[in-house]
Amino acid sequence: MSIPEQLFFALAVQALSAVTDRIDDNQWDLPADTGMSRGTVRELVVAHARDAQWVGHVLAGRTIEDGNKIFPDQPLGDDLKSGWRDIADRAVADAQALDDPDKIVHLSFSGGEYGEFTARDYLQQGIAYHGLQAWDLARVLKVDDTLPADLVAGMTEVLAPVADQWRELGVFGPAVSVPDDASDQDKLLALTGRQP
Repeated sequence: MSIPEQLFFALAVQALSAVTDRIDDNQWDLPADTGMSRGTVRELVVAHARDAQWVGHVLAGRTIEDGNKIFPDQPLGDDLKSGWRDIADRAVADAQALDDPDKIVHLSFSGGEYGEFTARDYLQQGIAYHGLQAWDLARVLKVDDTLPADLVAGMTEVLAPVADQWRELGVFGPAVSVPDDASDQDKLLALTGRQP
């Protein structure tokens, strides 16, 4: 079985990998205070690696408690780019192997809150997190921040129905006004509270 979320998750992770590949050695300690993270470029990439290393575990329906015994806090090793790429590739493969998007998975959030969601919901969260942070990180690095058109279309499809709900939860900031003739990417960014 293949669902759009599997494709869009892969595109989002690959977009973040493409930006991560462009980090210069002297940029790892740059401040990277974005809409979804605080800290340095290094800390942003490590946070994504921590998140991505859980994908197969979560999609298999396993618990957070079990995973805490398995996964390291510093998953990247000495070569940050290579470490990220290995974890990212594994996360994409695990997402593509999902055969039941409506199965229940177990997630935890800051503050120790736990919840049950569908695997589809989980992938949607990953699409937003990795895809939007690809743009955020590109802005920090001052490199081209253009996201692939297929990813923009997919993120819009996935996020438009839940944007207001996520806004209420504090995931997105207030929607930003853009002109009717704004690009699809600018409309997506505005939807998520980002200033294009």
